[in-house]
Amino acid sequence: MGPLPGDDPSSPLVLHDRPDFGARVSRPLLDVAQRARSATAAGASGVGLLARLWRRSLQFRVVVVTMLLGTLVLGVVGSYLYQRIADGLVADRRNVATAEANSLTQSAKAKFDATDKVQTLDEVWVAAQQIVFDIAGTERSRYVVLARLATNVSTLVLPAVVSGEVDASAIPAELQLAVAQSPTVQQVQVVSVTLPGRSEPVPAIVVGQQVTLPLVKGYGLYYVYPMEREEDSLALVGRTFLWGGLGLLLLIGAVAYVVTRLVVAPVRQAAAVAERLASGRLTERMVARGEDDLSSLATSFNAMAEGLQRQIVQLEDLSRLQQRFVSDVSHELRTPLTTIRMAGDLIHDARAQFDPAVARSAELLRGELDRFEALLSDLLEISRFDAGAAALDLELTDLRRTVAKVVDGAQSLADRRGSRLTVIDPGHPCEALVDPRRVERILRNLVVNAVEHGEGQPVEVRIAENEEAVAVSVRDYGVGLQPGQAHRVFDRFWRADPARARTTGGTGLGLAIALEDARLHDGWLQAWGSPGEGSCFRLTVPRSSARPLVRSPLPLGPGSQPSTQEPA
Repeated sequence: MGPLPGDDPSSPLVLHDRPDFGARVSRPLLDVAQRARSATAAGASGVGLLARLWRRSLQFRVVVVTMLLGTLVLGVVGSYLYQRIADGLVADRRNVATAEANSLTQSAKAKFDATDKVQTLDEVWVAAQQIVFDIAGTERSRYVVLARLATNVSTLVLPAVVSGEVDASAIPAELQLAVAQSPTVQQVQVVSVTLPGRSEPVPAIVVGQQVTLPLVKGYGLYYVYPMEREEDSLALVGRTFLWGGLGLLLLIGAVAYVVTRLVVAPVRQAAAVAERLASGRLTERMVARGEDDLSSLATSFNAMAEGLQRQIVQLEDLSRLQQRFVSDVSHELRTPLTTIRMAGDLIHDARAQFDPAVARSAELLRGELDRFEALLSDLLEISRFDAGAAALDLELTDLRRTVAKVVDGAQSLADRRGSRLTVIDPGHPCEALVDPRRVERILRNLVVNAVEHGEGQPVEVRIAENEEAVAVSVRDYGVGLQPGQAHRVFDRFWRADPARARTTGGTGLGLAIALEDARLHDGWLQAWGSPGEGSCFRLTVPRSSARPLVRSPLPLGPGSQPSTQEPA
């Protein structure tokens, strides 16, 4: 092949000077790679589908296991029957062959004995051929071989005489040796021989016995009985077993499918009804037919559903009654509370005219009235959360300003307690779409609690952000929390130390309301504490409702990493 136009035959081949060459070579390779990837993906998809079916479908598992066990049983039974039939065919053919060979051998011996008038080797050769052809017959059901024995010491050698196209090499050497060593015993062996017109060997029964010929002495007379018919019969039996087994296996699979479906269908119905019950559709029931076990299951399930419905309705009624009671009490108490407040204010303003004991009582009365009013407000707020009536008034808010406002408000309390409030922020706006009033209430509760329980130690307020969230943590170095108390601090009216007094007049509902406010924002409010090391409360809110919360930009405890999961 000559050089291409424009090529120098003396220069080396440069592939990048021929853009079409690379395309011609790479395109088939890319096609092959694409087909390989497609086949691999299809295979992986098929395996994945079967794995999902195995995990999710009881019916599929039962059918598969039944068919596998059926295959095993059919394989074992079929193999046993096939082997017994094969052994029976071989045994029958062997019995017929040995009986026929014995009769033919006796006839051949008589004919050889009658040829005592032969004088030369050629005459013996002719006589042997005649006898072999006579006993072989015209049928192709047997072949006859007359071969010299290994123990024959005669100086005269007669070539092997065969009928048909079966060679003397088809007779195994061990059989010839056995015939030579046992002159009067008939020897039988199953071998493979290649017959005329067949490319593959077929099994055959070889029967051998010793005969004595004139002049040449001991020779072996062998009969080869091909088992073509038996092989064909066995092949037919094998095909029958195979197709019959496949049909029976499919029938077993169909039966297993139908039977399993009868059991699985009510179970699936029960699961579907249970899911609808769990979603709040309490009137859902199963269909019960008949009087069998599945019908009893459906009846029991329906009875359970009715019992659950009654209990849930009673609990809902009780909850509504409690919510209404709390709301009504809170509202009804406001009127007398207002009156008492007015009277208390008058008494408090005139306390200078009273003796010291009465003046101190007036101050205590005003403090408790403040706490009572705060408790009523918190109870009303809790009742709104319980009734699902709480709603957000969202605004894009810089949480740094909210933190600064809360810290300024708590500074006087911190000064009285001897705590130093420190705010650590990133130095740039940390904006999120939140309800500023509720977030401020959350942070106020956290900061006030930290100052109250900080034992005069510094309190740190940190602000951080990432792509999807803004977080504020309040860290104190006070008494801390005992193991297992981190989740209980958000319970209503819960106190770590019941004997500990509330110096700021808290109601015991602040953290519970803060948690509900955080959940209303789809945010997290988490707590950490350790005895002697203080505690840390972290608020994490998403930047917007369209971006779900995945992780918090601030760690919860000392040495921990930012959280990447929702708190339990």
